[in-house]
Amino acid sequence: MNGRGLSGVPGCVHALFQQRVDGDEALLRLAGLRFAQMGTAAEVYADTPDQLEHVLRFVPPHPRLPVVHLSRGVNVLHGRDRALVREFADRFAGRVAGLVVHDKREMGAQTDRLLAGMRELNARLCQRPDGPLVFLEYAAGLDRGWFIEVAERLQDAERVSCCIDVGHVGLRQVVARFGDSHPGLNLKKLGLENPRLPDLVADIQDAVATALPHVLDVTRSLGRLGKHVHFHLHDGHPLVPGLRDHFSFLTRLPIPFSYLDRRSLNMMYGPGGLASIVSTAIDACPPREVSFTLEIHQVEGRLPLSDAAWLFDHWQNTTNAERMNYWLSVLSENAMLIRTANRNYRMRSNQDAANIRIPQLTPPWCAELLT
Repeated sequence: MNGRGLSGVPGCVHALFQQRVDGDEALLRLAGLRFAQMGTAAEVYADTPDQLEHVLRFVPPHPRLPVVHLSRGVNVLHGRDRALVREFADRFAGRVAGLVVHDKREMGAQTDRLLAGMRELNARLCQRPDGPLVFLEYAAGLDRGWFIEVAERLQDAERVSCCIDVGHVGLRQVVARFGDSHPGLNLKKLGLENPRLPDLVADIQDAVATALPHVLDVTRSLGRLGKHVHFHLHDGHPLVPGLRDHFSFLTRLPIPFSYLDRRSLNMMYGPGGLASIVSTAIDACPPREVSFTLEIHQVEGRLPLSDAAWLFDHWQNTTNAERMNYWLSVLSENAMLIRTANRNYRMRSNQDAANIRIPQLTPPWCAELLT
């Protein structure tokens, strides 16, 4: 299965390309500048083909074509929504590499209908050799066995594959594991101010630690199918209020008490977990048939515009521009983590082949977080 615009060096790195704050098109021009500087491919959100046409004008050239995350309302069980996916695929053939659609809770009880719809979609996609792949993303919290079964039964459908969202997969596992040891206690409803939290935190973190091996198992299961697998990468924790994932891998969760000599908790993955996901994915999937998108939303801060100040000469207040600039800097830092993990994996592979000892490289700015 050739990802075409996604194929190339193993572990192609994408990042979310969008306007995160209020303002005009200068914010998208800022994103274009920063993406060109960090050499990262784009993944964009688009509800309609016209929206995608608009955003693509700002995406800088890159050897890897963009991936497009379609509206979360798209449900490929329905013919009208599959027709929308086909419209995107036809209109942007040769211009985008992949289209991501979410799974839905009701699909768990309509597996055969889902498979028929995906096969119908695949047949249409095969008519355009320069068209994008379609990735079904794990998003609805269904059993991982169901998701893997769907992928296995679609193994011969060459133009459709799967997207592993490590946040969604990990959170479902953590909540389930904690529930096994604490029946009737909903981890998502505990909250950081709950008076029981200090007594439960060790069990919570034990459950959090099971997210990574769970994601690695899913990765190996899908990788052995020999198809291109796309990943949405972000960190998270079940105690976060509201949206519990879509965080940077350089984030810790603040708590109002001390645990293991820190007033913060490890998230599900951290830099070390990210490195394991990247290396396992590259090892499990066919050569050049794996790609990653940093889908990080939850970032707040400001960073001076520096070399990009000229883009905002017409702005009287550049607060939102600096917020956007900070978010882009976080994407860049996390992209560096992925590239370091990819490079270390290749160095270790060469070391194993040559039986030569090569020291593992760790960026000094994240060394403390890896301990």
